[in-house]
Amino acid sequence: MTCTAVAWLPVLSLLLFCIGDSASLFLPDSKELRQLLSRYEEQADRNSIGNAAGNRSRRAVRWSDREEIIQLHNNLRAGVYPTASNMEYMVWDDELERSATHWAEECQWDHGPHDLLMSIGQNLGVHMGRYRPPAFHVQAWYDEVKDYTYPYPHECNPWCPERCSGPMCTHYTQLVWATTSRVGCAVHTCPRMNVWGQTWENAVYLVCNYSPKGNWIGEAPYQHGRPCSQCPPSYGGGCRNNQCYKDSQRSETEDMNEVEKPQVPLPPRTTTKPAPKPKPSAPRKPVSKPSTPKPTTPRTPSSKTPSSTYLAQSIKCETRLRDKCRGATCNRYHCPANCMNKKGKVWGTLFYDVKSSICRAAIHFGAIDNSGGLVDVTRKDKLPFFVRATKNGIESLSKYNPGIAFVMTKVEEMNADCYTTVAEICPFKNPDSHCPRIFCPTDCKTQPSYWSPVIGNNIYTDSSSICKAAIHAGVISADGGFVDVLPLDKRKSYVGVLKNGIQSERPGTCYNILLVVQSQSQ
Repeated sequence: MTCTAVAWLPVLSLLLFCIGDSASLFLPDSKELRQLLSRYEEQADRNSIGNAAGNRSRRAVRWSDREEIIQLHNNLRAGVYPTASNMEYMVWDDELERSATHWAEECQWDHGPHDLLMSIGQNLGVHMGRYRPPAFHVQAWYDEVKDYTYPYPHECNPWCPERCSGPMCTHYTQLVWATTSRVGCAVHTCPRMNVWGQTWENAVYLVCNYSPKGNWIGEAPYQHGRPCSQCPPSYGGGCRNNQCYKDSQRSETEDMNEVEKPQVPLPPRTTTKPAPKPKPSAPRKPVSKPSTPKPTTPRTPSSKTPSSTYLAQSIKCETRLRDKCRGATCNRYHCPANCMNKKGKVWGTLFYDVKSSICRAAIHFGAIDNSGGLVDVTRKDKLPFFVRATKNGIESLSKYNPGIAFVMTKVEEMNADCYTTVAEICPFKNPDSHCPRIFCPTDCKTQPSYWSPVIGNNIYTDSSSICKAAIHAGVISADGGFVDVLPLDKRKSYVGVLKNGIQSERPGTCYNILLVVQSQSQ
């Protein structure tokens, strides 16, 4: 057996696939395959003895991830180009899941076990760092289509040529292999895993096993023609979403399997079917790096940035909080330079009276220096008194009468990618939340909605892509720029609108929301 591997997604996500010559083919229900798979089933049964859940064991994949894996597989298989005439509908297989679980727990960045590889297909993926759903790897496997050229029947004489212009196409071909109708996957976190000679800590390892096996040398992954026109007789003429389908096929429901803590299924995301082209090119999600602090070199938004309401209010050195606080946006202010020697009294230390100068209190607290900058303010309940202190060149005053207080925090800046959401970096908290100032990169407008959804219009769900929603709202252009976000409490409904070249979605359920407003240049 020969094994081919490539660093598909550098550093954060890698993919691996193994193909081999075989002298025999085991059918999906063959005695040999069942005997091999039964080993892992028996071992799983032994491990589950004594479990309070009886003969049911904990799933290797969360229910929501399992549903997303199946849905994405079938959506991608249904949309192949050229169209497939014999593409079979894919279902989940518990035995394949169990065998995938056993291999994932080995934490070996290689294909295995060897006694199963003759009769199953296998795709692998691994990442570390920020959370990524298993569907992230499934989409990456499919994205190899951009390097694959489908062999038409007249080119197969009798063997079909293998034409892959990239480092690897076998993940894609296994995923869309027409006669592969069952899949089972497992996710396991490996404390230490050797990946390409480097030790990854807490690596999240995905193993997907397929049956019947695909990637037979000299064969096309599917037959070209009108969808469902060449389905096997066992399907009885059934067709669903361009795939051969049996009416008797029934997906397991959550109450049949789930023994973990109850989970709320994630809202389904859809993968847009591309228009027919001479050669398909599916959207590919780039490697997404963890958000990092913004470099010291100042960056300014593009001059093409549309005008919009500012979340950060520009104020003077003497401006008091009680004079400037405006509802929901009463939390972020931009102070000018040279406020240290300006007029404007400050009452208190750490906790300041609302009669205090915002900018001079910010210098006193240490949130900014005399060069000015952004500061976040949080209102507090009434305090009985305020104490004096001299800090950072500013002397505050005492006040022994009760008054409404506020506290200061420095505004952090963060580099985001096109997939960063408010739910990840600063989810809504009552009574208020403070988010870092976000710097969005270029080209977020072209990212596929599966990875960077936009749900809503001006008010968006917190599962929306911050940067893509900002383009939709018109507060930045496709060139990127600074964005402020304000988490708000959930709403009953959202609307989907086509704006600035982006079609937003309209979900059927509620989420916490974010308000995207333009940041000021610094």
